[in-house]
Amino acid sequence: MGHFDESGLESTAGELRGRGIDVLRLGYSDLIGTERGRDILLNRFAQTVGDGVAFCRSVYATTPTGDVVPIDGGLADGLPDVVAFPDLSTVREVPWEPGVAHCIADVFNPDGTPSEESPRNVLRRVVAAFDELGMTPMVGPELEFYVLQRDADAASGWSRYGEATGNVYVAGRKGDPENFLLRSLRHLDNYDIDAVAANHEFASGQFEINLWHSEALDAADRAFLFKSAVKELARQEDKLATFMAKPFNDEGGSGFHLHFSAWKDGRPAFDDPHGGHGLSDVGRSAVAGVLAHAPALAALANPTVNSYKRFGPDTLAPWLVDWGLDNRSAMVRIPPERGRASRLELRLGDATANPYLVIAGLLASAYLGIRDELVVPPPLEGYGYDTSKAEMLPQNLGAALDALEADTEFATLLGPKFVRTFLDYKRDEVERFSRWVTDWEFREYAYHL
Repeated sequence: MGHFDESGLESTAGELRGRGIDVLRLGYSDLIGTERGRDILLNRFAQTVGDGVAFCRSVYATTPTGDVVPIDGGLADGLPDVVAFPDLSTVREVPWEPGVAHCIADVFNPDGTPSEESPRNVLRRVVAAFDELGMTPMVGPELEFYVLQRDADAASGWSRYGEATGNVYVAGRKGDPENFLLRSLRHLDNYDIDAVAANHEFASGQFEINLWHSEALDAADRAFLFKSAVKELARQEDKLATFMAKPFNDEGGSGFHLHFSAWKDGRPAFDDPHGGHGLSDVGRSAVAGVLAHAPALAALANPTVNSYKRFGPDTLAPWLVDWGLDNRSAMVRIPPERGRASRLELRLGDATANPYLVIAGLLASAYLGIRDELVVPPPLEGYGYDTSKAEMLPQNLGAALDALEADTEFATLLGPKFVRTFLDYKRDEVERFSRWVTDWEFREYAYHL
């Protein structure tokens, strides 16, 4: 970090102005994946960002309700700054906001060192570990979400958009009566984030949009932009898009599945026609690493109190630490393709997960498995959810956070300062929830006790 080359900034600004752009939106991820940022007029772009754009460090630890959680280097130190610099390779026009372009920022401490709390920097640390193995991790994200419409009669003020049964895996107005999904898919295509397909999911108002695979940091960038974009597109139509893990008692949750492979010397590192199940030793050790570190990984893949209400038998959400061959009831599924398409699919994550952190967690666990040459147990046979066959995942956020703290190898790879900050932030969430009186408690007790 340092003073940005003003000629490069002016060149970028001039190019954008030539395309009718007058504002650049500089954005970055906080701990929970919310985009924080600033709109910058291009006629002041070089002066504004040349020395970085300052933000209060505690924005990392600002809760969805606006509370500021005490973290290391935050409130107790007088709320100092971090400094954001644009990664000009990520500039793209925003199709639904005429005259606006978007750029992802990298975040630094004032002394010029990378901010350890920055989720993008956390992922970079883990990718660097794969560099030492001579491997390039590739990731393909799949995200589910609900779209809600205003409803004055609903307690929350919202109800599911397009309420109807039996619309799983349909396209068109049958499950999307106003074509919201189709319009969004076209906008995302013009946003250049490699969205490839969309469909209605199992539940009313639930949809999935798939993103193409790419190198891990790029995949995380695109998933981060995707989540922000879908929420913005819904707001434009007075709707609410939510990636909440399980927003309804009577419908299933929303997942964040990750397809992961590694490449070495131009070849798929997980493929071996002569290996067990057509997987190489490296591929099987990667699976073993994910299983070994799954309890800690859950803290990043399932990072909210609500996340653990998505789990359970017959939910198609993982409940046990297991893997299977083309088995969607397993936590780690090995799709049937081999050769260049050899990969594992992590089905653990829910849609609330921060893309940078869940991908960093997946890579960290796989890296440790590969480094330590871990041996994978036999795959799941038949339908999962049998607790006699495999260890259960953490069943609440507190247990997952304890597992993350206890898994020192995993935590060290992610970065000790990041892990301390994440634990402080999330334990505050658990404590606040434990003190909150819920609708369930009132219904259960108020009239009878």
